[in-house]
Amino acid sequence: MPISQPVGQPALTRSERKDITRASLVQAALALIGKGRSFTSLGIREIAREADLVPNAFYRHFRNVDELGLALVEQLGITLRRLLREARQTGVAPNAMVHRSVQVYLEYVRQNRLQFLFISSERSGGSRSLRLAIRQDVNQFTNEMAQDFRRLGMFPDMPTSTLQMVCGLIVTTMLAAAPEILDLPPGQPLLEAQMTENFVLQLQLVLLGASCWKDPAARKISSQISL
Repeated sequence: MPISQPVGQPALTRSERKDITRASLVQAALALIGKGRSFTSLGIREIAREADLVPNAFYRHFRNVDELGLALVEQLGITLRRLLREARQTGVAPNAMVHRSVQVYLEYVRQNRLQFLFISSERSGGSRSLRLAIRQDVNQFTNEMAQDFRRLGMFPDMPTSTLQMVCGLIVTTMLAAAPEILDLPPGQPLLEAQMTENFVLQLQLVLLGASCWKDPAARKISSQISL
């Protein structure tokens, strides 16, 4: 179906029309997920029908449903990484940074409920290509966080591999919290506050453990010296 043009508005360019159609297909897939469908069960025809487009329109943007899913993973990851990097600004105490990052993350999950339903489902199931894409995105989150920790002077003596392990634990904790955030009933401020505090404590515990961590090689040297 052609995209209607509001009266009095400048004509859309071919690129703009293409972007609108692509976004309509992505939103249609998310709408079907919101109706209880699993992403892996979606077909091209029903996505196109939900978007009020002919099936051929789908193939002008995606080769298959998995490619649409990959676009969803990329779209979600780029925005969330940017928001969290902004939350990890220089000059902020670690505890304040944790609280701010948690608030940014909670708000983003709430605002992108369907996208996180998709990520939570496809991270452990679905197609291999989507699992790998999500894993790659998690690795990118981890690497960017490790870089920021270095820039902020956190754990300056910690080996890079150990620092990445610590950041990996933080990212995994954040992903594991998404289903709890999504299941939180609306209009329950006390439950939300409890969940937020628990989430903050989990991340603080990871950071506390990291501050006390001694690399295995250093522990071995220390034990040899004590002997």
